[in-house]
Amino acid sequence: MVGLGPSSHDILISYRHLYRALLHAVQFSMPARFTARDQLRDAFRKGDPTAFNQEKINRTIQFLNLAASETGLEHRIVKNLLRTNNERRQAYILQKKYRKSLQAELRKTSMIHYDMTVAMLNDTLGLCLR
Repeated sequence: MVGLGPSSHDILISYRHLYRALLHAVQFSMPARFTARDQLRDAFRKGDPTAFNQEKINRTIQFLNLAASETGLEHRIVKNLLRTNNERRQAYILQKKYRKSLQAELRKTSMIHYDMTVAMLNDTLGLCLR
């Protein structure tokens, strides 16, 4: 049975492990845990199941466990990723509400460098952070 993707059970177990590690990494803080939950849900719902990589997920869980154990570099990275995602989501809601397209375009292009930096971090460490 070569070429079969991961089973739905493997995906569910990985989701639960990642979610638990995220909650511990953000220390169950109020805005961060909801942002992390929504981001993880989007990744698993909209993501490509053939791109499932258990090794990357294991490294990410290990990274999140390090972020939970002490307030070092890993903790600050997770905290800033979630803060940036939360601010992006709030800006998107405001943009839809007030229809300021020029300001939205400037905000969108200003985040390109940030997205590229996160992508390089993922490639270098073999993680799956967003």
